[in-house]
Amino acid sequence: MDILLVDGYNIIGAWPELEALKKHSLADARSKLIEKMSEYCAYTGMKVIIVFDAHMVKGLDKKKKQAGVEIIYTKEMETADERIEKLAQSLQNIRTKVYVATSDYTEQWTIFSKGALRKSARELLIEMESIEKRIEKKVKKTQQERFNSKIKLSDDVAEMFEKWRRGDK
Repeated sequence: MDILLVDGYNIIGAWPELEALKKHSLADARSKLIEKMSEYCAYTGMKVIIVFDAHMVKGLDKKKKQAGVEIIYTKEMETADERIEKLAQSLQNIRTKVYVATSDYTEQWTIFSKGALRKSARELLIEMESIEKRIEKKVKKTQQERFNSKIKLSDDVAEMFEKWRRGDK
């Protein structure tokens, strides 16, 4: 199984939609990132771990699972980069490729030395947008197939049946 480690605040700061949300509410930006990474996880089958930096904040160092995504808040005096580096090294094995999503250039070189692969924030954004389009297309196709009758009906009759189905008169 492939694993994607996401530098949470780095991605929030790099994606225009999340950056705009962050200006109003950091919690909303985190929630939106988690939601998007949940879709990514479901679509790609990759395990996704988002690491949020709690450097200089007392009492954190917690993990939780939300919407199929593992979320880690670092412990006091630990940066997200440090935790990601440890995870990249410990999770890597012969059957597992570890990718790290960050646009931090120094971090990219460090994770390369740990054997992980990188995805820049921009690459991940482009991939996510493509996934969202494919999901939307698949949902529309499913909806159209579900509403198509096996009996050929004229458009007028089909419209009348649809009104009845909705309770319209």
